[in-house]
Amino acid sequence: MELENYRKYSKMARGLEKADLVFKNAQVFLSQTGEFVEGDVAVSDGKILGVGSYDGKEEIDLTGKIICPGFIDSHLHLESTLVTPGELIRQAAQCGTTTFIVDPHESANVSGIQGIDYILAQTEDVPANVYVMMPSCVPATSVDDNGCALTAGKMKSYLNNPRVLGLGEVMDAPSVISGAVSMHEKLRLFEGKVRDGHAPFLSRGDLAAYALAGICTDHECVDYEYAMQERRNGMYVHIREGSAARNLDAIVKGIVENQTDTDGFCFCTDDKHIEEIRREGHINYNVRRSVELGLPVKEALKMATIHAARCYKLEHLGAIAPGYQADFVILDDLETLHVSDVYYRGRKIIRDEALEIKPCSLQLKDTIHIGEFSEENLRLIHPGKKAHVLQMMEGQITTEDVFEDVPRVSSGGTDYFVSDDTYQKISVIERHKNTGKIGVGIVKGFGLRGGAIASSVSHDSHNIIVIGDNDRDMYIAVQELKRTRGGYVLVCGGEVFGTLPLPVMGLMSDAGYETVNELLAKMIPKAHEMGIPKGFDPFITLSFMALPVIPEIRITPRGVYLVNEGRMLKTPFEE
Repeated sequence: MELENYRKYSKMARGLEKADLVFKNAQVFLSQTGEFVEGDVAVSDGKILGVGSYDGKEEIDLTGKIICPGFIDSHLHLESTLVTPGELIRQAAQCGTTTFIVDPHESANVSGIQGIDYILAQTEDVPANVYVMMPSCVPATSVDDNGCALTAGKMKSYLNNPRVLGLGEVMDAPSVISGAVSMHEKLRLFEGKVRDGHAPFLSRGDLAAYALAGICTDHECVDYEYAMQERRNGMYVHIREGSAARNLDAIVKGIVENQTDTDGFCFCTDDKHIEEIRREGHINYNVRRSVELGLPVKEALKMATIHAARCYKLEHLGAIAPGYQADFVILDDLETLHVSDVYYRGRKIIRDEALEIKPCSLQLKDTIHIGEFSEENLRLIHPGKKAHVLQMMEGQITTEDVFEDVPRVSSGGTDYFVSDDTYQKISVIERHKNTGKIGVGIVKGFGLRGGAIASSVSHDSHNIIVIGDNDRDMYIAVQELKRTRGGYVLVCGGEVFGTLPLPVMGLMSDAGYETVNELLAKMIPKAHEMGIPKGFDPFITLSFMALPVIPEIRITPRGVYLVNEGRMLKTPFEE
C-alpha cells in the first residue's frame, strides 16, 4: 500500500475522519475468532478499514442483520453449469459466493490452451474473485480419447498469472504414486503453490504416498471415515454438494456426531446446474444444510469463508478485518440464513442485472467431429456368458461392477443383448478427431424406458455418451447432437422430445440461462417420467459414466473399463 493511501485510511480507521462507507449496527461475524460482535464495519476503496464504532460519508443500516465474509466455492467447473462463465458467476454471486476456485479442465480437454484462455477472458471483469487452477490431467488417463494434451511445458506461461493459484485436481493417482515422470514434472512446476487432489477410495498407504507428493486437497470424499483419513494426512477436505454428487450430509453428520474440529474442511459445488443454483442456492445452501444437520452456525460459516481462504493462501479474503477485501454477505438472521444482499469490493451486487454474453471464437463452436455412424455400431453380441454391468447409484457418481446374466434376443442366427426393465445399453462415441471409436456396455439402475438420453458433456474427455433401451432412439439422439454441435438430447418413441444445444465446446450454451432453464424444466421431468429415478440428475449423472478415474466401472470409446483393475474390455462379456 502506498504511504499516502495508508495515511488516508489510517485516519478513517481511527475515526478521525469519516470513512467512505460504513455498514452500521450489524452483528458482525468474525471468522478469524468465530465470534459475532455488535458494531460497524468501515470501508474505503473496496477495503475494510476496521470494525467498531464509525461514521461514514455513506451509511447502510444493518440493524437486526448479520454481516459475514463473502462465501468461497473451493472447487468447481464453470462449464458444468451449462451457461457461459459470466452468467454462472453472476447467479452464484447473488447467493453470497464472492470467490470461485475454478478448474477449467473440461474446456482444456476439448480445446486445450484455447479453452483455458476462454475461461480466463470470460471471468476477468465479473463481480467476484475468480481464480484458476491449471488442469493437471488432460487427458485424465492414458485410456482417454480427448481433444488435447496439456503438458508441463504448456503450463509454464501461466505461472506468473496472479489469477492462477496452482495445479488443478490430480486425478491420475496411479501416476502420482508410481512416480511417473510426466506427472511429477507438473507437480514440481507448481511447488510452493496449491496442488489440488482427486483421490477417491485410495488405500491408506496409497493415500499417504499421494499426500507425500504435495497434494493438499480433495473433493471426492463420500463419507466421514475417508474424509478423516485425508485430514490425518494433512489434506484439506472440500465437502461437495453438487447436482449429481451429494456428499455433504454423510460428512457433516460425522463431524457433528464426533464433535470434530472443522479446521481443514471447506465447501465446494464441483458440478452444479444453474437452474438448481437458482432454486436452492450455491455455497449458502451448503451452510444452511450443515446447520440443519446440527453443525454450529459459526463453524459452517468458517468452512464457507476463512478455511477456504487459508487453503488457497488468499490472505486478503475470508474475514472481516482491517486490510481485507470488502466482500460481504448480509444475512437476515441466523435461523433461516437467508441472503438479503451481497457486496463485492464494497459495491452491492444488483440482482438479475442484465448481462451481455461475451462471444467466443468460431473454432470453439466446431468441436463435434463424428464420421459415419449407424445403428449397427450399437449392436452388442451376446455370447451366452455373464456380463460386467455398470451399476449406477442414486445420489452418487461412483458405480459398482456387477457380473450378471443379462437378457438376449436372437436375430439372423446371432444372439444380441437386448434391453429390458432392468438393463439398458450405454455407449460412448469419440467426437474430437473422428477416429470412429465406439464403446458399448450395459447399465443397471438408471431405469430409462421407451427412448434414449444423450450428451456431449461426458467427463472428462467429453465424447458423446448415450443410454437407451433401443438402438434406433440411441442413433437418433447421436445424430441430433451432431446437428446442434453438442448438447443434451432426450428421445422418446422415435422422436426427439427435447434438445438443449451446447455449442460452446459442446459444453455450454450462449443462449442465456433463461433458455437453458426453460429447456431443462421440460426435459428433466420427462426423463424421470421415462423411468429414471428421482435421485438421479439425469444428464449430470450420465455425464460421469465415462470418467475412468472413479470406481468401479466405466464406459469409454475403447470399451468397458474396470477401474480398480486398470483393465479395458472390448466387450462387457469378457471375464
